Amino acid sequence: MEFASARRDLAGWQGLAWRAAAAGFVLWHLWILLVDPVDPTISRAVHVFLGAALGFALFAPRAVGAGEVERRVPWYDWALMIPCLLVPAHYILDADGIEMRSFMGPNWQDLLASGVGMALVLEFARRTAGAVMPLIAIVFIAYCFVGPWMPGILYHRGVAWDQVLVELFGNNGVLGTIIQVSASFIILFVTFAAFLQASKAGDYFNDFALALVGRARGGPAKVTVVSGILFGTISGSAVANVVASGAFTIPMMRRVGYDRETAAAVEATSSTGGQITPPVMGAGAFIMAEVLGRAYADIALAGLIPALLFYLANYIHCDLNARKAGIRGLPREELPRWVDLGRRAYMAAPLVLLIVILLMGYSPFRAAAIGIAATIVIMLGTALVHRMALRGEGIGGAIGGAAWETLKAIEAALSGSAKETMQLIAVCAAAGIVAGVIGLTGVGGRFATMLLDIAGASVFLAMLFAMVVAIILGMGVPTTAAYAIAAAVVAPGLIRIGVDPLVAHMFIFYFAILSAITPPVALASFAAASMAGADMWRTSVIAVKLGLATFIVPFMFWLSPALLAQGDLLPILQSFVTAGLGVWLLACSTEGWMMNGHLPLPLRLAAAAGGLALMIPEGITDVAGLAICAGLVFWQRRTFPEERLA
Repeated sequence: MEFASARRDLAGWQGLAWRAAAAGFVLWHLWILLVDPVDPTISRAVHVFLGAALGFALFAPRAVGAGEVERRVPWYDWALMIPCLLVPAHYILDADGIEMRSFMGPNWQDLLASGVGMALVLEFARRTAGAVMPLIAIVFIAYCFVGPWMPGILYHRGVAWDQVLVELFGNNGVLGTIIQVSASFIILFVTFAAFLQASKAGDYFNDFALALVGRARGGPAKVTVVSGILFGTISGSAVANVVASGAFTIPMMRRVGYDRETAAAVEATSSTGGQITPPVMGAGAFIMAEVLGRAYADIALAGLIPALLFYLANYIHCDLNARKAGIRGLPREELPRWVDLGRRAYMAAPLVLLIVILLMGYSPFRAAAIGIAATIVIMLGTALVHRMALRGEGIGGAIGGAAWETLKAIEAALSGSAKETMQLIAVCAAAGIVAGVIGLTGVGGRFATMLLDIAGASVFLAMLFAMVVAIILGMGVPTTAAYAIAAAVVAPGLIRIGVDPLVAHMFIFYFAILSAITPPVALASFAAASMAGADMWRTSVIAVKLGLATFIVPFMFWLSPALLAQGDLLPILQSFVTAGLGVWLLACSTEGWMMNGHLPLPLRLAAAAGGLALMIPEGITDVAGLAICAGLVFWQRRTFPEERLA
């Protein structure tokens, strides 16, 4: 898991107990979300602290020696689980009293639960997500007390310690909106993704991508791009995407001729793009829908065109790079057969069904539940057919064996989804502390005032400043927390300078996610580079080049929301087509290659200018960009009439 310090592999009765508890943890969430709701504050407290108890069992406090794996939970982690159970018990047993004291002031039990709870959250986050997120939270907590000595916009009058404890832990902090999203949307969709993986849908997506573009010029790199789209739609972590698919795609790219850095950069960029790809969008879509009070389907639809432009840019870069280096695709005999893929097309049915149900306007809860049910049906049907057709078992034995096999797969998916949610729960809870400090001290409002002052000189400069802040806040932080922190700090300021709320949140969402490939803390690039044995810094630079269009697109949908699918259909289609052509010209400019031959420096600059003009959603700029594009294509056809590589 991303940034984990040391993950235990529990054996014996402890391993069995952990898997049973993890499966029960997820089943409880499914029950309260789909059947019998409970008080939101209680569900959030149980979500965080039962998750923490499971996390303390699965993650050791420090890394062990190379090749060593802890198989048992030591006594001190058993002791640490006791307060993890007592904190939610306080909310369950005294729910009415806590509600009453929210108006009258806390008692000592409330303060003790808050203090212990925040300490547990910080340790939980450190074990599962590394030191960066808890250090950020600690700095923000300290800011509550040192504000009277801070300069400029950071000054505040200070906050009493009991108010800090209650506010940062309660419904404005740890148990606030971010955890509410984690306890509902995120855990449900992570569970759906775990069931998809258990049904081998991930393998099917890779095979589909291989069959689709494996034989094309630079095929393995293009396979990486296509599989990034398919797998990234159900994943919530850029680094996890790199680890899951990089072991397969990086050696394949190296074998056909890509250098180590380019192979790693293609994998890192494609994996990062999965975080901005609907329907899941790295779990950020759920938080955005909750914060904005808009339908989840609206957020997913708004993210569609920018995600397509991102992957279009990736694909074009891979093609141009292959043209320059003379890299061919994979032999036909090494690729999956379309006939076999057609027989297995049902594997993609749950994801297709999920998207269709969402587009029909049903709730994400219902869509995910139906998707999980469809996946179980597929697992059961596949096991039954396998036993009857390949093993020759009778109908009775086949049904019993298939049912048992499916039950084991369901248990594995449930416990696996609990493992995947550990980090998300921890970082969402820690991000809640940061959001609570911002609201308690009022620093968010002062940051918004500073943005207003900058916007008085130039709105573009204010947007540029917001971009830099969002990237910095996202560095070293997992996807969900990166957006949550940036949204709390930057979004209110952008809205105050007149930016539409949806545009403001999408703007900072994209830049917070792109921090995964942006030096100096480009975690996705570094992970891919380590897998490829490549230079980390060169990999990061190439990854930024591959994702360059996505650094520009947020400014374009700030100028015109048509790229967020807002408005009439015709302007939306026009913006998408011209932006796509602009992405191609930008890629040609940065690669120094267009169609069949190289571009000299003056023409590279012209291609960059034409690309930017086409990406700006205005009629005059589109005409200018099209004229430049036509001139460059004419020059290429005259200068390099022959294809260099078939």
